[in-house]
Amino acid sequence: MRILLIHSDYLKYKTKSKTRIAEKIEDDKKEGLYENALVVFTAVEKEDEADMDTVVENAINEIEDVFGKVGAKVVAIYPYAHLSSSLSSPDAAKKILANMETKLYENGINVKRVPFGWYKSFEVSCKGHPLSELSRTITTEKKVDEVNKEKIEPEAKKSEFFILHDGKIMDTEKFVYDENDLKKLTDYELGRMKSSGEEPPHVKLMREKSLADYEPSADIGHLRWYPKGRLIRDLLSDYVYNLVTERGAMPVETPIMYDLADDAIRVHAEKFGERQYRMATKNKELMLRYACCFGAFRVLSDSFLTWKNLPIGIYELSTYSFRLEKKGEVVGLKRLRGFTMPDLHTVCVDMDQAMVEFDKQITMCKQTGIDLDVNYEVIMRATQEFLDENEDWIYAAADKIGKPVLLEILPERKHYWVAKMDFAAIDYLGRPIENPTIQIDVESGERFGITYINAEEEEINPIIIHCSPTGSIERVICSLLEKSAVDKKNKPPMLPVWLIPTQVRIIPIAERHIEKSEEIAQLLRNQNIRVDIDDRHETVGKKIRNAGGEWAPYVIVIGDKELGEGPMTVNVRETNEKLSMKMEDLVQKIHDQTKGMPFRKLPLPVKLANRVSF
Repeated sequence: MRILLIHSDYLKYKTKSKTRIAEKIEDDKKEGLYENALVVFTAVEKEDEADMDTVVENAINEIEDVFGKVGAKVVAIYPYAHLSSSLSSPDAAKKILANMETKLYENGINVKRVPFGWYKSFEVSCKGHPLSELSRTITTEKKVDEVNKEKIEPEAKKSEFFILHDGKIMDTEKFVYDENDLKKLTDYELGRMKSSGEEPPHVKLMREKSLADYEPSADIGHLRWYPKGRLIRDLLSDYVYNLVTERGAMPVETPIMYDLADDAIRVHAEKFGERQYRMATKNKELMLRYACCFGAFRVLSDSFLTWKNLPIGIYELSTYSFRLEKKGEVVGLKRLRGFTMPDLHTVCVDMDQAMVEFDKQITMCKQTGIDLDVNYEVIMRATQEFLDENEDWIYAAADKIGKPVLLEILPERKHYWVAKMDFAAIDYLGRPIENPTIQIDVESGERFGITYINAEEEEINPIIIHCSPTGSIERVICSLLEKSAVDKKNKPPMLPVWLIPTQVRIIPIAERHIEKSEEIAQLLRNQNIRVDIDDRHETVGKKIRNAGGEWAPYVIVIGDKELGEGPMTVNVRETNEKLSMKMEDLVQKIHDQTKGMPFRKLPLPVKLANRVSF
């Protein structure tokens, strides 16, 4: 709980209109004037719900202490949500504020409580002495036992971590790590990895390759995207769209901002604490979404579902989602305040069906690692209760990864999920980049009023699976660039051929070779291959180096010898080979490498001499 205590000459308020969460009041409560008042502006927080009695007791102690010191005549409890971004549910707030009023009254203090959930105008005149403006943070921590000098309540249990492999659970200290990346992930999760303070290589690469950069005129953590970066983002978006729709998911689009007067949205939002963009209009308090949950759940709650429909998937690509990450934690593509999140929600009749769907989504998430050529290390997380009830399934789900995974056992449920699987790439500095995730949500069906009709014609709240098959699009690109920095030690860095903006670079040696270059380029474009021509007035050596700097997987140099109809000499980046190839063979090779992947045309002039330098 956060409170702001103002010793005032007077507090004057008047109710204007009520919100959806407003408490019922009599007419005499719709306005008030309290003189020589200790005004207690109060924000009840989510954490207060864990022990309401203790937080009320601790608040009363603070209020009575200040009340006695300043010599006020009345305490006025004023609900004021703006003191915190981690608010409790409205019902909990009303109960706590009412209990504060009752306790103060029982302790012989003249107390008044301003109505909860109403829009109000108010005036307050602060007296201006040293104790007239005070702020306090009230917790649920019990007072220390002055005799034993110990807290009455024991510390909460912490998560335990193990390695899970081949149906066996092993100590993280004794396990022999074959995969160095798994060791790095384990050290990070256990807090054993120290930050080097270095900038991850992908930040330099995203600028060097003209993909993206920081936007200085926006809030920190928001990027500008150049044509090549936009192309890669669009291809990845197409990729996830195809991935989920092939599996029966139905795409939707929903708003990016939501009214916090909606109880379900407010409670769900508070799971993310202070990492929220909030804004106020004249009559509403709004928040920008951090994922597609709110919109998807509202679509589902307004839909008529039966057990025959389920399981059913709702998919949205959020451009954008927003999280108010700490300024010092925002970096490059890895941690942003505005990002693009593919979000799939699957509605299931019960936990058994949810576990079946979870298994299918493990296979889908693994496939993204294969298609992107990125190594994922995996964490399986579950509450102790869920593990006890579903131990065989947990072990079987982990076995689907095909290698050891890290297991986190939570002593009790803190979130809306009871089990989840997180896939992480490891960056150049040895830190995880969170990519795909799958979660079993046991709260949102009831909270958002989502129901289906079962075979007995009863209304039932479903289990919902959250899944992002790749994680945020920005983090996918981050993973690819970080991987290229690691690969650079042993082989030429490159992106998958289906993602790289320029798949074939043609380099004419002289002016007389440009026409032939254009002929070849047109042939390749007709075969859905992205190709460009370096017609700038540079040496051939520099052009070849530039093509290497852009990671072009195939480079063709056109000279007098290539003006005929014979094979071309093709420089292959991946193998550092020079191969004599017919055009149809090159086309077939690229089509084999990009089979099943989305395609978009090159969003830049074909001739490099015509391009803008970003």
